[in-house]
Amino acid sequence: MNANDRAITGFTMLGHALFHTYELSIPVFLVAWLDAFDASAAVLGTVVGVGYALVGAGALPAGVLSDRIPSRTLVLASLAGMGGGFLALSAAPNEWVIAVALAVWGAAASLYHPAGLALLSRGTRERGEAFAAHGAAGNVGTVLGPLLAAVGLSLFDWRTVALAFVLPAVVGVALSVRIDFDETAAVDGGPAEPDGGTARAGVSSVEEFLTESRLLFTGGFVLVFLVVMLYGLYYRGVLTFLPEVLAGLPVFSPVEIAGATVEPGRYAYAGLLVVGIGGQYLGGRLTDEYDTVRLLVGAFAGLVVVSLAFLPAAAAGIAPLIAVCVVLGFGVYFVAPVYQATIADHVASERRGLSYGFTYLGMFGVGALGAALAGWVLTVASQTALFTVLAGIVGAAAVVAGVLLRR
Repeated sequence: MNANDRAITGFTMLGHALFHTYELSIPVFLVAWLDAFDASAAVLGTVVGVGYALVGAGALPAGVLSDRIPSRTLVLASLAGMGGGFLALSAAPNEWVIAVALAVWGAAASLYHPAGLALLSRGTRERGEAFAAHGAAGNVGTVLGPLLAAVGLSLFDWRTVALAFVLPAVVGVALSVRIDFDETAAVDGGPAEPDGGTARAGVSSVEEFLTESRLLFTGGFVLVFLVVMLYGLYYRGVLTFLPEVLAGLPVFSPVEIAGATVEPGRYAYAGLLVVGIGGQYLGGRLTDEYDTVRLLVGAFAGLVVVSLAFLPAAAAGIAPLIAVCVVLGFGVYFVAPVYQATIADHVASERRGLSYGFTYLGMFGVGALGAALAGWVLTVASQTALFTVLAGIVGAAAVVAGVLLRR
């Protein structure tokens, strides 16, 4: 990596880590909300889904903006807004105000991925390595968020912990404004793009937006979009209630340490996400060596198996449970840099903001329904039904990726 690659990668690593710190702390807070409020898993799953849905709904306008204005501006606005959402959360008296606070968080969070990934794809020359490092940093956030939330909730009221979570955003903004880089270094004077484009363009009217969108969806991107949408349903469905599933296992029964009640399931959830760091990094590095669509097919097939094996492994004992958690954490996050690189390989640079906007509309917008779906299945059926449904969803993603592979 050259100096500009390192600066951009560092900037986006910080933003990505903070995004996932907040995103994956929410399911841990959800366990506390189930105890604090007289609301079902279906209701609170929908409340959480509101915030997650806005991450997706805001991604498309964020993608349009990231083709028009500096990505730095959008990333900094995202960090500040996510901190503001948790500030509002710390004062929430009931589940409906929690929904409003999470909506603020979700709207701000929606800015990050289209802007950050467009920046990486246009500004870095060693793109595979940059995506790998960016993905690994995101998983540092997925570990720190649940871990810090679990420790905090063992010692303090959930509102106090939510207030403490404002601090990372403040620190992140303060550090990010000090990093300088050229946002289009890999485009200006670089290799020709798939359709001949070499510079930032973007859309400036509704008519142009519709035209560019039609062009985007005329090729293989429509299948990539469907793959990401299905993966988003699986990702959100499996991770939102996984802390609750783990907490209900006999092996993770609450214990009292020094007068404080500790729930091992929360720490198991954080530990599961640790291995995602390796998944993100390996997935990103392999995109420089192998066909990204083949990687997607293999990863989705593996997730079908691990989803169906999760509860039988949990019933078989602690060792099989740990093994299936490791594979699940690795596989879920292996996919992310692979589909990100797939988009960068097939979309011209001036449309990458728009393409990532549509991508995260599917990933976090439609995908947010996975939280509500998981909550509903757990309310009306069982954990076995939940993991069966999730296996079906990721199996469908494997089928669509297979169709894309044969194109």
